Amino acid sequence: MSKHHEELTGPAARAAALEALMKEKGLVTDEFIDAVVETYSEKVGPRNGARVVAKAWVDAAYLERLLANGKDAIAELGFEGPEGDVVAVCNTDDVHNVVVCTLCSCYPWTVLGLPPAWYKSPEYRARMVREPLTLLAEMGCDVPDDVEVRVWDSSAEKRYLVVPQRPDGTDGLDEDKLADVVTRDSMIGVARL
Repeated sequence: MSKHHEELTGPAARAAALEALMKEKGLVTDEFIDAVVETYSEKVGPRNGARVVAKAWVDAAYLERLLANGKDAIAELGFEGPEGDVVAVCNTDDVHNVVVCTLCSCYPWTVLGLPPAWYKSPEYRARMVREPLTLLAEMGCDVPDDVEVRVWDSSAEKRYLVVPQRPDGTDGLDEDKLADVVTRDSMIGVARL
């Protein structure tokens, strides 16, 4: 292992060791690894979802198409993936949406990237269904008592994308700046902007 890899700790060190071993065995090349990194940093991920949300915030017709057929509306922006249907749900003053997958970790990778470890945890998957307000509060997402919480259960056939409420004070921002405001966690529904 190189000196650079020796300075790494935890998951980074394990990933570097695994990468070195796979290259040594001839299973992967630097070019392959670079292509995977490019895919997950530029073609797949939460930046795509943020661009979808920003477009929905500024274009009512696009929002309508997104709510009618999420997968097709997302594809309009050039983001396509292997997921089945993608259903967009909007947070409002009266409703806060949150997404979970109770069976495994179904997740719209194209617009959210790789699922965070907590999303895949049995505790999150069980508690979000049983006690969403408590778990959201523990995650730092305080939902007012008078707001209905809707929990959406993803599956292999149907994935969900939360369109968070547009924050106050963002009226003068263009789509690119609005996309900078959107977070992955707000598109899962475990954060409010």
